[in-house]
Amino acid sequence: MQQTQPVLPLLPPPGASAVSRRPMVGKGARRTASHGYPEPAPGQDAVLAVDIETVPDETLMPPEADWPRDKFAKAAWHKVVAVSFVQADILRDPDTGLEEYRVTACRSGGEDDWDEARLLNGFWRHFASRRFRCVTWNGRAFDMPVMLQRSMVHGIAAATWYRGGTRWSGYESRFSGDWHADVMDAVSGYGACSRLTLEEAAAMLGLPGKLGEHGANVAELVAAGQLGRVRAYCETDTLNTFLVYLRHAYLAGRTDADAHDRAVAGLMDYLSRERPTRPHLGRFLDAWRRNSNVRPAFVTGRR
Repeated sequence: MQQTQPVLPLLPPPGASAVSRRPMVGKGARRTASHGYPEPAPGQDAVLAVDIETVPDETLMPPEADWPRDKFAKAAWHKVVAVSFVQADILRDPDTGLEEYRVTACRSGGEDDWDEARLLNGFWRHFASRRFRCVTWNGRAFDMPVMLQRSMVHGIAAATWYRGGTRWSGYESRFSGDWHADVMDAVSGYGACSRLTLEEAAAMLGLPGKLGEHGANVAELVAAGQLGRVRAYCETDTLNTFLVYLRHAYLAGRTDADAHDRAVAGLMDYLSRERPTRPHLGRFLDAWRRNSNVRPAFVTGRR
């Protein structure tokens, strides 16, 4: 069934940051494939760090006798009420191939009165608009299966998810991290050690974490008509996810220390600009700066 709702509008990119940048290009030069397989060309040109919030879909869940309501529901039984993301352009050094990430938006899709079908349709249309690297926290096991299965419920296509990449790598590939980087999975060595929660990973890096909110409260907030609060909470989760990814990208050699710190400074600038109209982003920034006295946000040691 073809949907006709409009593409989610993008926020305008922030103005030039005061932090200096070395010359980079958007898509970079292709590098020689040491493994003998053809390299994807061109590469991803933006990061999309995605998080969703859901409530139970009682119309699909079995009777409570068969599936107790305190038991975590299967993916198809989660109704999506918020889709949020941090979006950042990927810049590549033409000489080294190292990446840099310039944040252009942190927002939620649609409006408070959009239903689930409209949210999902808008997300997939936006997702198809660029060559995104999808970044999630536990997204392989939850966020993406929920959005894909709920899209099936509503008859919405997500062809970009399945047709992106090559026969060797794509959004459903677990290990490359080029198309879909599930940071929780990568940080745990793909299950070799215990998995951290997002709150635990945020504490490890001095990030604000959930600022008192929790996914278990989402259904109650939605029932009380406080969807705006849910969307704000979802956005702070995407900020935590993006920043853990940024530090892992530095750990893994995708980016270097200077580029890491420029991305951090650029995000701080963005949050500061958004504070007057979006107070939750200002609270995130204030908590992040306080925590940085103990666990610095920058890795170069020069700030």
